[in-house]
Amino acid sequence: MSKVVPGRFTAKSDEPFVVFIIGMRVNRLMAVRKWVPTAAAMGPMLSTLYQHPEKGFLGGQQFFYWRGISLVQYWRSFDDLERFARDPSDPHLKAWQRFNRAVGADGSVGIWHESYLVEPGSYETVYSNMPVFGLAAATEHVPAVGRRETARRRLARDNEPELDRLPLVEAVR
Repeated sequence: MSKVVPGRFTAKSDEPFVVFIIGMRVNRLMAVRKWVPTAAAMGPMLSTLYQHPEKGFLGGQQFFYWRGISLVQYWRSFDDLERFARDPSDPHLKAWQRFNRAVGADGSVGIWHESYLVEPGSYETVYSNMPVFGLAAATEHVPAVGRRETARRRLARDNEPELDRLPLVEAVR
C-alpha cells in the first residue's frame, strides 16, 4: 500500500500535458469470451508504457466500477498518445484490431475514451492526506501553500488573501 503523505499537496507542471481517460463496459455479462480478452488487453499496454517512459506516458491509475474498468492516464502530448495507439510494434494496434474482429458492433462490450489537452495554469488539484496520486504522481507533488493554497490561486485567478487555517484535528471537532 502506498504511504499516506499528511498535509495538503497539489500537482505542479510547467509543461502542457494530456489527460486520457479510457475504459470498457461489460454490456452482456454472459459474453465472457468477449469481455475477458478486452479487459486483459490493457495489461500488456501498461507494461510497455511503464517500461518505456520515452513513449510519453507519464503515469495513471485504474478504477473499477460495476460492469467496467477505467484508467486515467497522463501523457506528455497528444502526438505521443497517438503514436503509441497507431504504432504496429506497440500492443495497442493489435488489441484494437482484435477487438474489432471479435466484438465489433455486436454490443457485448463497450469501449470508450476521452482526451483532454491541458495547458500550464489551466488545471488545479488538491490532495489532502493522500498517497502521491493522480496528476501529482505523474508530474510533481508539491505542498499546497502560498500561491498554490486554494483552487482559485492554483488557477492564478485572483490574489485572494491567505486563508486562516485551523489545524485539521481542531477543524474536525
